[in-house]
Amino acid sequence: MKRVRIKDKDFELSIPADVILKEVHKLSVKINEDLKGQNPLFLCVLNGSFIFAADLLKKVNIDCGISFIKLASYQGTSSTGDVRTVLGLDGEIKDRTVVVIEDIVDTGNTIVALVEQLKLFNPKAIKIATLLFKPDAYGKDIHIDYIALEVPNDFLVGYGLDYDGLGRNLESIYSAVESD
Repeated sequence: MKRVRIKDKDFELSIPADVILKEVHKLSVKINEDLKGQNPLFLCVLNGSFIFAADLLKKVNIDCGISFIKLASYQGTSSTGDVRTVLGLDGEIKDRTVVVIEDIVDTGNTIVALVEQLKLFNPKAIKIATLLFKPDAYGKDIHIDYIALEVPNDFLVGYGLDYDGLGRNLESIYSAVESD
């Protein structure tokens, strides 16, 4: 599909599924090289990262753990700026490398809040892996270690990203466009 409509917004194809999967594979190769022998814990941020995390972790071939945390900071198409932990961390992370898996990093508010929470548990290291990175929107000092794709500061849906809970199931990524 070249164009989709979700609720009151139109979206055009931005990143086709085959391009996404190619970049996810390249990211997995780098993670496998960098973290070999470290038994990292991959911490998937729900809901948005679930598709990316599944595709990425199927290609990670090192010993690792996988856990999930649910955070919320969006309503509609914009960030509220208030990041709330909805579902907490389970498992021991002390002296362990933690890799946070995000669907998208834009303002960085979620990353900052999560990294601050994780530091309380004394991990060996915290690394950030994201499917999408918006360099023009990011204004934080935390280094993003693994970036599959850099994107403009558009509102995106698909491949886990949603608009008011809809569109996560699209296999490609779409950008919001002005309605005709």
